Amino acid sequence: MYNEHMLPRLISTSIKSTRKSVLLLGPRQVGKSTLIQSLKPDITLNLANLDTFLRVTSNPSELQDRLEASSARSVFIDEVQKYPPLLNSIQALLDEKKELKFFLTGSSARKLKRGRANLLPGRVINFHLGPLIAGELDYRADEEALLRFGGLPEIYLEKTEIVRKQILRSYFANYIQEEIKAEALVRNIDAFSRAIPFVISNAGKFVDYSKLAKQSKISRHALSRFYEIFEDTLIGNRLWPDDRLLEKADLIKHPKFFVFDNGIYNALVGSFDASEDRKGILFEQLLYNQLLHSAWARDQEIKIASFRTRGGLEADFIVTLEGSRYCIEVKGARNLTTSDTDSIKKVATYEKGLTPMVAYLGKDSRKLNGVACHPWQKLLKELGL
Repeated sequence: MYNEHMLPRLISTSIKSTRKSVLLLGPRQVGKSTLIQSLKPDITLNLANLDTFLRVTSNPSELQDRLEASSARSVFIDEVQKYPPLLNSIQALLDEKKELKFFLTGSSARKLKRGRANLLPGRVINFHLGPLIAGELDYRADEEALLRFGGLPEIYLEKTEIVRKQILRSYFANYIQEEIKAEALVRNIDAFSRAIPFVISNAGKFVDYSKLAKQSKISRHALSRFYEIFEDTLIGNRLWPDDRLLEKADLIKHPKFFVFDNGIYNALVGSFDASEDRKGILFEQLLYNQLLHSAWARDQEIKIASFRTRGGLEADFIVTLEGSRYCIEVKGARNLTTSDTDSIKKVATYEKGLTPMVAYLGKDSRKLNGVACHPWQKLLKELGL
């Protein structure tokens, strides 16, 4: 059973075991700083702290001076994307002092890219951290809590519903202010803010940029760029059609988009209810994020793609995990019938070795029409996630 006051993160094992320095990326409030602090680094520089930021940016030798004044062997630099030039100093220090290990965290890959940052190839191992996953909760995660309030550690452990809602509702206001506005990631912040409801309301759907641009009165080019910003600041991900089946199955080429956490999604749409009419999108988004974040936590290679033919045949996900291929149907129901497996069996015929599976909200694993159907946490466990 997990300790409710301290939730161990699976990825910490990989981070501790590597001899290389580490760059840990993840959205705000997923627990990056808490995880690294638990490793007890000798020196900590938090660039989100204004005093620290000013010291570092006004004195290029600040980091080296601190190292020379101590016998530190490990250094934690939080929110490194706020000052990408610091990575050049880190490279020089790593080349000079082989025993040093840096722990770097960041919530915006876009800022690093825009700053043409030195991402220290060969010197730093990249890891990703998402919200809590079922495997970190003994596969006994509170399903309703994840559907309604998501898996940010602070939110999941908070028992008061009103506090959960308050924190989640403030998340995007802070994101706009600190990630988008302060870092000048877009020129027209009003257009970006106006696009958010349209982007969020279309989560889980195939995105038709031209149609959405017309509805939102934002240019197609700008709207596409906004989706890139959401991805680069780790707020969500686009799913593109499976490239191995794209032409063979004549797949729709539009992407899908999912927000990284159900609590953030629900705060933005203004409802924390997991009612029957909303359960479909909530469960699909939950399973997508659990698949992705579980692979991240175990440092496994994963690719998740969409599948929908022009004729209407659809699978929710095509998952390539460590070389194995699965087509997965997501059913937001407590009970299943054989007809629930019809589509996924047809999808599996497009490629030899493509294993059909169904994830649902029931309690028991079973085989229907030859297809393995699992409660979603059991499915993750079956996949080694």
